[in-house]
Amino acid sequence: MAAALMDGELGSLLKVTTAVWAAMYYARMSAAVIRPGAARLAALLPAVALFCAIPFAFSTTTFRGSSAFFLSWLGTFKLLLLAAGRGPLDPSLSLPHFVFSASLPVKFRQPASASAKAKDQDPASGGPAKILVSGAVIPFIIYAYQFKDAMRRWQLVLLYTVHIYFSLELLLGSVRAVIHGVLGMEMEPQVDRPYLASSLRDFWGRRWNLMVPAILRPSVHSPVRARLGDAAGVMASFLVSGLMHEVMFYYIMWQPPRGDVTAFFVLHGACTAAEGWWARHAGWWRPPRAAAVPLTLAFVGGTGFWLFFPAMIRGGLDELALQECQGLVAAMEQAGRWLAGGGGGGAGPILSTR
Repeated sequence: MAAALMDGELGSLLKVTTAVWAAMYYARMSAAVIRPGAARLAALLPAVALFCAIPFAFSTTTFRGSSAFFLSWLGTFKLLLLAAGRGPLDPSLSLPHFVFSASLPVKFRQPASASAKAKDQDPASGGPAKILVSGAVIPFIIYAYQFKDAMRRWQLVLLYTVHIYFSLELLLGSVRAVIHGVLGMEMEPQVDRPYLASSLRDFWGRRWNLMVPAILRPSVHSPVRARLGDAAGVMASFLVSGLMHEVMFYYIMWQPPRGDVTAFFVLHGACTAAEGWWARHAGWWRPPRAAAVPLTLAFVGGTGFWLFFPAMIRGGLDELALQECQGLVAAMEQAGRWLAGGGGGGAGPILSTR
């Protein structure tokens, strides 16, 4: 595993990066000369197919999961929106901006004022402190997986929840830092204190994993809402989200979907639509925020315990993550011994053994 992480995955990453830049150059040029519609869609299908195939180039859950989410889901939806002549991609963007916008979960904006800069420095929007904290917490989470056989089911689910939260904070915070440093532009917040959500609409629409609703609104919710109404748009968005989560889990764990993850999102879609219907009636009773927040979190956690996390447990995601982290630690130890020994003799197993 150590050699695969240091050699195979890094080599695959280099090839994938090259392929993405080439494909996005082609997509940008095609969109510049072909009008939105069926012809542009047909021209962009090779890039869509590449994005869907890229996770198969990696052997570890970390790289498969990240590439599946960034490219196979978000990137594919952005290309489909481009085919329809809708953002966030636009052929007028420079090639670097086009590539980063297509392949990373970011929405670029130029900081136009001091207030925008102040907002960007808000702790809720992320920053170096969150990256450091998340990087410090995740090793303890991985270590705790060794004792999972002694844990109750709810404790293991809680550990999964904390792992997902801090992994997102670390991954997106790192992307934010790189994008800011390389392109001199800003990335909008992606997670905004989900533990303060006072409703399902607040949790899914304004606080948790914000890049997903940002891409589902123009691609699914708005078109369906325009034809069938808001409730249908909400249900369609959650259905598509559930199906895409099933695809993500397949990419990560190579386990065929059973439908429980889709059922989780369909249930939340129905409840979110019901919330919207209730909210449209002025004067109807609303729970106070002090009660709404714990009720919301309890519903999300309880239904996740019932429908969402069992798919991760069945697929052995904890075992895969633990093995990869142990392999990474072993690779770092080998590299350290090689450096301490003056670079002699130890490079072969790290760089060439698979």
